[in-house]
Amino acid sequence: MSREKIAVLMGGRSLEREVSLKSGQRVCDALTALGYKVLALDVTAELVDTLRCEKPDCCYIALHGKYGEDGTIQELLEFLGIPYTGPGVVSCTMSWDKSVTKYILAEAGIPTPPWITFTADAFKEMGAAKALDLVPGELGGFPLAVKPSKQGSALGLSKVSTAEELPEALLGALSYSDAAIVEKWIEGCEISVSVLDGPDGPEVLPPVEIEAKSGLFDFSAMYTAGETDYFVPARVDANVAESVIDVARRVHELLDCRDASRADMVVTADGTPHVLECNTSPGMTETSLLPMAAEAAGMSFQDVVERLVRRALSRSG
Repeated sequence: MSREKIAVLMGGRSLEREVSLKSGQRVCDALTALGYKVLALDVTAELVDTLRCEKPDCCYIALHGKYGEDGTIQELLEFLGIPYTGPGVVSCTMSWDKSVTKYILAEAGIPTPPWITFTADAFKEMGAAKALDLVPGELGGFPLAVKPSKQGSALGLSKVSTAEELPEALLGALSYSDAAIVEKWIEGCEISVSVLDGPDGPEVLPPVEIEAKSGLFDFSAMYTAGETDYFVPARVDANVAESVIDVARRVHELLDCRDASRADMVVTADGTPHVLECNTSPGMTETSLLPMAAEAAGMSFQDVVERLVRRALSRSG
């Protein structure tokens, strides 16, 4: 019996295009091996025409970054009536904007580093640059992390140790997004925790500990071989492991994620997890964190892909 037709959406025009193409190809290979009819689609201006013509049973979203994680593709697929993998429009919109995510986390009592958000308009139209001297006092001193509010793969991330470095770091972050976050730099153990929905609710996968050799887990550290060491499960004691798993589950539910999500956090010396962000379209490459965690839980890559596709197909009609 021939299986359903799955369109794998990848590439597109985001800054994470190359990573997305790798994720997408790996997903295509897994679905083909599982016997599905696979339609590999680079996201271009012909996408809607192709989807209407091919009428896939569902779309696997292997897009990363803008248009793939910000609710754009999700809203379009909702309009076209095609089920898709991953969180829905509202969840993606909230999670894509790290500032909005942090407000939601703080409101729910989930620790997140103290922060200030500056929009490009606040600098252009309201003279916000005149208040940068207040930032260190507001956030408890240096060092600080500066990053775009809406961007993935740690693009535009910098660590700032002096007041003189702050304006340039903000300009750099604002070249990637219309808003930038200045956040207290939290020293500790970087941990990423993935969640997959199952028949009995969210299943939290083993936490992955991240140790970037440069001390900064940025785009280069993520995608350059040998730049980062990963430990699965994370080398933390049982109480901390339980705490990060609980926090990841709460973030998944709080942001109304479905199918899959990944919470990135830093655990301080006292064992407190501080959530940095939530990712609604985790990478699926050979070195990505969610597949790494799934493997540690005894799940093959094909198992993960099939679970996500079956959940999407269950929402058809």
